[in-house]
Amino acid sequence: MATNVQTSSKHPKGFWFVSTLQIFERFSFYGMRGILILFLTSSIASGGLGLDDKFGSEIYAWFTMLVYFAPLLGGWIADTFFGKRKTFFIGSFFITGGLFVMFASSGLSMFYVGLGLLIIGNGLWKPNITSLIGDFYDDHDPKKDGAYSMFYTFTNIGALFGPMICGFLYANLFATFENGQIVTYGYKYGFLASGISMLIGSVLYALFAEKYVGKIGTACKAADKKNNSHTKSEPLTKSDWKRVATIMGLSLFVIVFWAGFEQAGSSMTLFAQRYVDRSVGGWMIPTNWFQMINPFFCIVLGPTFALWFVKLAKRPKGDIPTTRKMAYGLMILASGFAVLMLASLRVESTGSASWLFLAGAYILHTVGEMFLSPIGLSMVNKLSPKQIAAVMMGAWYAATGFGNYLAGISAGFVESMGSLQIFGMVTVVSLAAGILLLLMGPIFQKVMDEADAELAAQRDQAV
Repeated sequence: MATNVQTSSKHPKGFWFVSTLQIFERFSFYGMRGILILFLTSSIASGGLGLDDKFGSEIYAWFTMLVYFAPLLGGWIADTFFGKRKTFFIGSFFITGGLFVMFASSGLSMFYVGLGLLIIGNGLWKPNITSLIGDFYDDHDPKKDGAYSMFYTFTNIGALFGPMICGFLYANLFATFENGQIVTYGYKYGFLASGISMLIGSVLYALFAEKYVGKIGTACKAADKKNNSHTKSEPLTKSDWKRVATIMGLSLFVIVFWAGFEQAGSSMTLFAQRYVDRSVGGWMIPTNWFQMINPFFCIVLGPTFALWFVKLAKRPKGDIPTTRKMAYGLMILASGFAVLMLASLRVESTGSASWLFLAGAYILHTVGEMFLSPIGLSMVNKLSPKQIAAVMMGAWYAATGFGNYLAGISAGFVESMGSLQIFGMVTVVSLAAGILLLLMGPIFQKVMDEADAELAAQRDQAV
């Protein structure tokens, strides 16, 4: 851990500062994403772009995929030219600009420009701020795992309030009503609120980054060359390549998980809008508010799971192996979609389903996420060779991106194939992937155990 950064008794102050910046960025992303598919597919008269489900879902799918593919390039730019700090700060301006363009757009072409700026911005932001968290800690520091769990909680604070505030703006404050029914939605004001959130985060960084972050995150090949340092240019060893292969192999299972999980912003949102009884005491729940369930329970369950895993690690036989946790995550995800299958059967028999089905599915998906996502981030940070740390984090996000693409495309078939078929297919594939990962887990786990042994040896030498 760098000595030029002020620290609290447990975690560096820079960690808390960077995690706070993540709140504003996640607010902007999830606030925008929660209404994106609705804006694309709602009629022009009701405030949307008036695209049909298939075309709107294709745009959503390509956007969400590229948002997670772009970090591959963003990680390379950081590792090669600017360093993580400067790269993610540049990304914040692209994100802010993209959201303001979406707010001001008057047609599909200008809207594409806004989406393009968001893709670039997320590519520069996402892998570098995530990888930067690990840079606050020495490789041997046991607080690193806990730091990623807490960072995940900060992420979900933004993901909770983004849909909440943007949902109020588009479905209440800036909506127009006739006879108690919404005639037009204020979608664009949700985009505006998202842009303002990202702008606030950018200003905070500009004002306080030097004080709380110091020189952490400034290393890159260009800086090393300037300082006549060659530590970052060392070739990858055979052990390094085994770690890279492990990350890429597990990424295949991550694709399956996110292809199901990210139905939240696509097919599950359209299902909620069209087939779910959202009335509670005469008040209609805004459709995008269901996406608040996941971040809320992430905030509640995140610390609980972190403490549970720490307690398990103290057992004689140690914690649950990482690959087994990820397999459990896939299986629990499948159980959530089984609940949605029941909801779909209800729709077929009565025309609508209770919002409780949707809430139950979201809660199960969140439990599955606790077994896979924060565990995966920590695993990638530990296994990634330092020379390509940001690139490997970008590769991990790229797997998420491909999953997002599959999730987005599936929304276009809700109307034609039926929700029962869509949700049933996700249930079967997720369950099968979980079982396969249980069987293949020991292969991946061996590499992780070897990496842990190397870190332990280095820690003993340091002492």
